[in-house]
Parts: sequence; structure tokens; C-alpha cells
Amino acid sequence: MSDVIGQEKVLGPDGPLGSMLSSHSLSSLILWGPPGVGKTTIARLLADETELAFVQISAIFTGVPELRKVFEAARLRREQGRGTLLFVDEIHRFNKAQQDSFLPHMEDGTILLVGATTENPSFELNAALMSRAQVIVLERLSLAELERLAQRAEAELGRALPLTPDARESLLEMADGDGRAALNLIEQVAAWKITKPLDRQTMAQRLMRRAAKYDKSGDEHYNLISALHKSVRGSDPDAALYWFGRMLEGGEDPRYLARRIARMAVEDIGLADPAAARQCLDAWAMYERLGSPEGELALAQAVIYLALAPKSNAAYVAYKGARAEARRTGSLMPPAHILNAPTKMMKEQGYGAGYAYDHDAIDGFSGQNYFPDGMKRPVLYTPVERGFERELKKRLDWFVSRRLKRGG
Repeated sequence: MSDVIGQEKVLGPDGPLGSMLSSHSLSSLILWGPPGVGKTTIARLLADETELAFVQISAIFTGVPELRKVFEAARLRREQGRGTLLFVDEIHRFNKAQQDSFLPHMEDGTILLVGATTENPSFELNAALMSRAQVIVLERLSLAELERLAQRAEAELGRALPLTPDARESLLEMADGDGRAALNLIEQVAAWKITKPLDRQTMAQRLMRRAAKYDKSGDEHYNLISALHKSVRGSDPDAALYWFGRMLEGGEDPRYLARRIARMAVEDIGLADPAAARQCLDAWAMYERLGSPEGELALAQAVIYLALAPKSNAAYVAYKGARAEARRTGSLMPPAHILNAPTKMMKEQGYGAGYAYDHDAIDGFSGQNYFPDGMKRPVLYTPVERGFERELKKRLDWFVSRRLKRGG
């Protein structure tokens, strides 16, 4: 285990796995992390450290009949005095019933489960399985750790890679934190029959850059749209453009981005800059007319505009507050004076009686109450002192003061 490159936070003496091994109290685990960070390697080494039989299956190729055979073999092994570490790759691909089948064998000690997943376990694994296993988060390898991996590979090969220092750094950057990808790239370079070290440009011509890590339906999709949204909210146009570019490079549908960008305009900018929503809709329409890649520039322009616009979530907060009040007081009738009275009977019941027509009032404002009778008046919209909402706040304050004077 001491030879594993990376994952110091997990494997160090004070890390969760280091502590388990030192105390000889290994429990079932879910190893969550991107590809090529050592999930399978760590599982194998855990079995070696604890002298458990190592059995590996993949959720992609294993069904219920195969699982029964695995559990029966583990039971027989246990009767002979040896435990089993069952490593399940891509465990998130098992359905709920398949995941539940592990539970009794975990509880009676037949197996020690180590699952590996690239997806967020809290979304993909059921609560019963999660409660019986500790989630261990593994991180992508740093450039320094990939360099150690390259040095170890060179020691195995018995020669240095034929690359200039600049090209070597570029090679490791291509791996994008994936140790397996780094080793594959190193094998390709080592196989070249060359005598003079290659520079960055020549090497890039020979190697295909690894595709960016991105799953449009998985955890990375939500991570990146969250990063884009929060960068816009944080008024950082450079970061917002970076995450926007990352999603496009990963193959994200620009229409999805257009929809989410428009949402940002009404959630985080709102009436502080009413033109922001129009900018987003115009950019969306521009994309529909131009298509890709030209139309993506219009979306990028909208991202920059939103990032630099004054921010306010006052309208969003007011909307959520109104929905909450509606749920709480949803059976109350409007006050009779603001109800229309199209029939004689309704007039006799007082519908419309006492209604003050605002256009006939002083300043065009009657100050009447429009909430249900007996309901305490809530304050839902509180504009901020930024952008256009500064002007709206002046208007609102004026109406509030007049309402108080007129007893509304």
C-alpha cells in the first residue's frame, strides 16, 4: 500500500484507510473517484493487507445468477476459515434489488464489500447499502504524482522517455489526472523508434489528446453546471467562460446551456438588470438561427453579460415566499371589495362594495388592502440597493409610506 501514488489523504496514517489498516478493523467501503486514480489497485492491496480472498466482478457483466454463485463461494470459503473481499466495479450500475442482495452477506460477515464508482454514491446507491459501507473519496492525480508515475515507468522500461522537459509536462497534462491514461500515453511514446527527444509540438502531432472527463448524464454534468452558475453569481466572467467552455468541449448540448443561462438571469440578476433576461433570450434565438459553432459565441456573450450584471435574488426570494404563503393560506377568499359583481345576487352579497378605483385616487394610488381579510400582510419583495432595483426600491418605499398614511 505504501507504493500507491496519490491519495495521501485516504491512505496516510491519519486517513480513513490508513487508520482502518493500523487498527485491523476494515469495514465495507465505497471507493468514489474519477477513472484511473487507483480504485481497483487499492481494493487488491486491501485484500493482501488483510489476507482476504480477492474476488472481482463488474456490475456491467454480472447478473443475479452470477451473484448467487459468488455469494455461495464466499460462504464456503468462510466455513473453511477465510474471508472474502468482494470488489464490485461500477457498482452504481446495479439496480436496487441487486444492491439489496449484498446486504445479508455483508451483515453476517460472508463478504467484505468494496465497491467502486465514478458517480456520486448518494445519488446512485440505495440508503440501505450506504448505511453499511463507508464512502472513501479518491482524487485525480496531480502533475507531481503523474511525474512520479512516469519515473516509475521509466525505471521499469530501463530508459528515459524521448521527450524534452516541455513535451514531458504536456504529456502528463494530456492524462488529465488519470493514472491509467498516463501509462497508456507513456507506452505509446516508449514504443516510438526515435533517437532525438521530441518537443511539445511534434509530440502533440503524434498523440491524440485525451477527451475531457465529462458525462452529460452523470455527476460531472451537475458539477460543471453548478460551477458555471456559481461563477456567474460570483461576478467572475473568466471563470464562467471557462466552465462554459468545459461543458461545450465535453459535448454538452448548447440548448441545455441556453436554458440554464436564461434561468440564471431571472434567479440571480432579476430586476437589478431587467435587460439580462432579454440578452439571454436573444442569444438563445441567435444560436437557433446560426447553429454551432457560430451560435455558441452568442451564448458566451450572454454569459459575460450575466457575470458582470448587478446581482439580486429579491424577485426569486419573493416568488418562493409567495408560493409558501399560498400553501399556508390557500383557502382564504380575496376581500369582497376587489371581487367583480356581474350578477344582482353578488352585488347584494357585497361583491365590489367599497372598491376604490386607483386612477381616481390622489397620486393614482388608493392604498387599499388586497390581501384576504384577516390575513397579516406579508413582506415578500425586498429589492436590493443595486442596479435598477435601486429605483424600484424608491418606488416601493413611496407606496408603502402612502399606504400607511391611508390606512391600507
